[in-house]
Amino acid sequence: MIPNHTAIIMDGNGRWAEQKGMPRIFGHQNGVTAVRKVVEAANKFNIKYLTLYTFSTENWERPRNEVDTLMGLLVQTLKDEFDDMLKNNIKLNAVGELSTLPEEVLEELYSIIENTKNNKGMILTLALSYGGKQEIFNAFKEISDKVKNDSICLDNFDNSIINDHLYTRNLPDVDLLIRTSGEQRISNFLLWQIAYAELYFTDVYWPDFTEEELEKAIVEYQNRERRFGKTSKQL
Repeated sequence: MIPNHTAIIMDGNGRWAEQKGMPRIFGHQNGVTAVRKVVEAANKFNIKYLTLYTFSTENWERPRNEVDTLMGLLVQTLKDEFDDMLKNNIKLNAVGELSTLPEEVLEELYSIIENTKNNKGMILTLALSYGGKQEIFNAFKEISDKVKNDSICLDNFDNSIINDHLYTRNLPDVDLLIRTSGEQRISNFLLWQIAYAELYFTDVYWPDFTEEELEKAIVEYQNRERRFGKTSKQL
């Protein structure tokens, strides 16, 4: 079975470049090429939802020139890929503290989201200025305010109410989480949504992550038994 929702922590651009004696921006530029290849492959493999950890809340602490370069790359990539998204029937989505993004990024992002909203193919979500702890904090703060205002009754409180207040309210839980570059941690990504995701770690740096590497992750996923707390006999 193909994972319905695959999420990827795209890690290793900077180290990939440094190993080649090149500046970090060289790694980010080649990381964009990898994004293009993986989006095409995910669409080919009939993955319905693909979520990419594009820029975290912690990434704002990087050197200013690197942040500016990343934002510029994002804008240019959105412009370059728009026609292909239309051609391949891909719907663009974004989650995170989007209001903190530069105006130029927001304009391009919202334009493409609007112009692809009726596409019926794969839903590509970019996690931008995203942090899982902040997402959960914001959700509970909003829920708390609604409880105070009697908009939500605690007697009816369940997981669905939490889901409805997350950035990802329109997305299903993650089935497969991939992280590249050899690191084995979650890095504050989709903490609520990956509760029962299968985790796949690879030593491959993101710029070298190809269709073949994505296929390896999917095959590994298919060879695992997903029990969701039950025993094998219960499945």
